[in-house]
Amino acid sequence: MDKKLRTKDKILQASIELFNQQGERQITTNHIAAHLGISPGNLYYHFRNKEDIVRHIFKEYAKLLDNRIQPPSRASEALDALAQYLDVVFELMWRFHFFYANLPDILARDQALQQDYLLVQKGVLNKVISVLQALKQAEVIAIDEQDIPTFAHTIKLVVTFWISYLKTQAPHAAIDQQQAYQGVLKVLLLFKPYATDQAMPRIQKLQQHYQHLAGQMMLN
Repeated sequence: MDKKLRTKDKILQASIELFNQQGERQITTNHIAAHLGISPGNLYYHFRNKEDIVRHIFKEYAKLLDNRIQPPSRASEALDALAQYLDVVFELMWRFHFFYANLPDILARDQALQQDYLLVQKGVLNKVISVLQALKQAEVIAIDEQDIPTFAHTIKLVVTFWISYLKTQAPHAAIDQQQAYQGVLKVLLLFKPYATDQAMPRIQKLQQHYQHLAGQMMLN
């Protein structure tokens, strides 16, 4: 049983690696099996087809999102919760960037996956709303209560389609981690019009932090 689980995990990790490198549409189960040095029959023992592999990858992604994005328990932690949200989302975006790069196509081919995706994203949206409400309560941002759900949607739009946007600018170029993390700065910029005077230095400090991170990634 342990060997079976190890092989299954190896198939998932190899699939993520190949999907990220070459694009999900370009990779078949035969490519994955060859990459691992196993027979296609061995792969099919663990997964019915490529769609089954993608669904399992999404389940892993969704579990990580659910476990690692937590609304703040106190208003004083609101800005820390925002930074945690940005860290987690963009780390996972990079780790599973094939999914973001071709999201509409992947979901269009698998209705069950689309339903799972919508359910997961509804939960993420509620957590983002909770973070924004805590930021308002902590007087980090000044925003009308009725505008918070729309602002949360706007943040999710930037996060969800940042990789797709990069692909439209250079369809044949590989996306690197530094480019992915530039999306954090785009999200932070959305907060500046709402930032209170007392919170603006903290928002700017967060910007400098992510600018430094992006610079380090470029050097590496």
